[in-house]
Amino acid sequence: MSGDLGPGRRREQPSVRVLLVSCYELGHQPLHVASAAAFLRAAGHQASVVDLSVQHLGEADLDAPELVAIAVPMHTAMRMAVPVARAIRSRRGAGVRIALFGLYAPLCGPTLESGLVDAVLGGEYEQELVSLAGGSSAPRAVVLDRLRFPVPARDLLPPLQRYTRLIVDGEERLTGYVEATRGCVHRCRHCPVPAVYDGRIRVWQREVLVEDVARLWDRGMRHLTFGDPDFLNAVPHALAVARAAHDRCPEMTFDITTKVEHLLEHPEVVAELREMGLLFVVSAVESTSPRVLEILGKGHSVDDVRAALRLCRALGVELRPSLLPFTPWSTLRDQLELLDLIADEELVDSVDPVQLSIRLLVPPGSLLLARAEMRAHLRGYDPARFSHLWEHPDSAMDRLQAAIAELAATDVDSGVPPRRTHAAIRELSAQAAAASGLPWADAGRDLPPPRGALPRLSEPWFCCAEPTTAQLVGAGVRLGA
Repeated sequence: MSGDLGPGRRREQPSVRVLLVSCYELGHQPLHVASAAAFLRAAGHQASVVDLSVQHLGEADLDAPELVAIAVPMHTAMRMAVPVARAIRSRRGAGVRIALFGLYAPLCGPTLESGLVDAVLGGEYEQELVSLAGGSSAPRAVVLDRLRFPVPARDLLPPLQRYTRLIVDGEERLTGYVEATRGCVHRCRHCPVPAVYDGRIRVWQREVLVEDVARLWDRGMRHLTFGDPDFLNAVPHALAVARAAHDRCPEMTFDITTKVEHLLEHPEVVAELREMGLLFVVSAVESTSPRVLEILGKGHSVDDVRAALRLCRALGVELRPSLLPFTPWSTLRDQLELLDLIADEELVDSVDPVQLSIRLLVPPGSLLLARAEMRAHLRGYDPARFSHLWEHPDSAMDRLQAAIAELAATDVDSGVPPRRTHAAIRELSAQAAAASGLPWADAGRDLPPPRGALPRLSEPWFCCAEPTTAQLVGAGVRLGA
């Protein structure tokens, strides 16, 4: 099937009851299930939704649906999805079909135990999900059709008040989430997106996206996250969408994600976006190590990062880095230099502590598996964590990562202020440096003072992080259940 595909048409066959389950979408109201629900409705099926980031699995009717489809757009969601699928399979047996849909479904689904799920759908999954509900026995695992989207069925979702908020200038603003594009034209080797999209992007029609934004505004949304893997992959489309959304909701602020190199290539675009309400940019800085950046295929240097910081600050836009501190090639010296960069550039309040705990994930299909630098460190595959295992040549780095990850998760669950966690991470790193005999001149320095009330979202977690105990318990599931 190819070409431009619209929402599923109503069928002569009986309507099917479909339960859509969202596990985690970075604290946002889940677009993935809202979009899928709109397609299913247009085809005449009955869709219901439960979002385990703010609800419990027991709040859903698990006995009525003929199909349960679980959204897995990111690693954290994939980890949470398995006990959900097991709980439903245990309850319903063969009386229900279970599907996974989203970016991680075709990557990780095939490694699950036999009989747990009946289908995995990745890429542009919505129409294929409609086909599955209609009785298809052989849905495609990776779909790259160009779809025509209906407005997402957000009326099925919990209200915006239950989700992440923008915190700025002493106030909180309800926050919506949309995507102008899916996929990515870049092929960063550690990213799961190219394993599915292979350098392609697919766009949401502008008029549909703007109508969705307008409806979110009417529900109280005042800040919007454009959640594209890279908002500036297609600059003309991005600008057209941003202009149209601004014309419709001129008082709305927003944030985007884009690469460091795009910020430097398109300063005039960043300036125009700032005039339309752009508050901050998330950018995958990842590391200060030239070797790590080269192996990952990032296309920028630490000097580029500093230049992008200067550019954004001159325009009044905050840069919020995402990081990958722990890889097989990252050294303890790299860790100390990264902490110094954060302190020197006064980024403490722009880096959520979980970013300093992230360990390289190598899911099935990862482009890194073709690299000799990666293969030298592989130690098998862990189906429970959906990642090829690797060991650092310096065991002290693995111990440091485990200690920081435990600290970050415990502090988030306990509500510890992020600055206190940053200070504790510096202390753990200083202890590791001392134990290794590595001098660190700034080991005892105090954190720089806050630069003011910088804009940020209230959600402190990250798509590549392991789920916390609170996330699992809050959803009513536990790993291994």
